[in-house]
Amino acid sequence: MNPLDVLRDSLYFFKRNLGQIAQLCLPLVILEALLQQVVDHSTEPDSFPGISVIVGLLVYPLYTAALILFLDARSRGESPRNRDLLAMAASLWPRFALLTALNTVLILLGLSLYFLPGIYLMVTLAFGEYLLVLRGMAPLAAMKESLRMTQGHFLRILLCILCVMGPLWLLKGATLAVYPEPQNPVISLLIDSAHSFLQLFTSVVLFRLFMLINPLPERNGSSL
Repeated sequence: MNPLDVLRDSLYFFKRNLGQIAQLCLPLVILEALLQQVVDHSTEPDSFPGISVIVGLLVYPLYTAALILFLDARSRGESPRNRDLLAMAASLWPRFALLTALNTVLILLGLSLYFLPGIYLMVTLAFGEYLLVLRGMAPLAAMKESLRMTQGHFLRILLCILCVMGPLWLLKGATLAVYPEPQNPVISLLIDSAHSFLQLFTSVVLFRLFMLINPLPERNGSSL
C-alpha cells in the first residue's frame, strides 16, 4: 500500500467524477460556508466559539455521508441518483453528527495537549465515518473499530492526509495573503466554499485507504 499509489488512484477518481461530486456536494458546501459567514457576522468576537462547530454539524454530515455513499456505489460500478444519496445521508445524520461531534471534541482536546495527541487522534479516528456509513456501526463502535483498523498503518495514513491537507493549507494562506481581512462577503464565501470543497479529496483518499486495509465483502470490479 504505497501512499503515492493511493494518492494517484484517488486523484484519478476525483478528476474523473468531479462533475458528479460537485453536483452532489457543492450546494451543501456553499450552504455551510454561507451559514458560517452569517454566524461570524452576527456574533461578537468573544462569543461562544462552539457556535461555528454547531453550524458545521448541521451540514457537514449530510454532504460527507452522501460522498461516502457515492464513493462506495461508484467502486461497485453503480450510478445512484443524487437525491437518493442525499436521502440516505439524511437518514444517517443523527448518528453521523454525533460521531463528528465526538471526533471534533477529542481532536481539539488532543491538539490543545501539545498538538501531537490531536494528530494521533485525527489519524486513528479517520475511518470512523466510513464504518458508520458503510457498516452501519454506532458512533462509539465506529470509533473503537477505527482505532483497531489503523494499527500498523499510522504513518501511511498520516502521510496521505498531510499530502492532501498541506497544499490546501498553503493555498488557503496564499489566498488570505492576496485577499486579507476584512474580505468582501462574496469573495469570502467563494474562498471558504472552494477550500471546503477541495478538502473533500481527503475523503476520497481515506476511502481508498479504508478499502485497501479492510475491504467490504462481495466487492467486484472496483473502480477506486
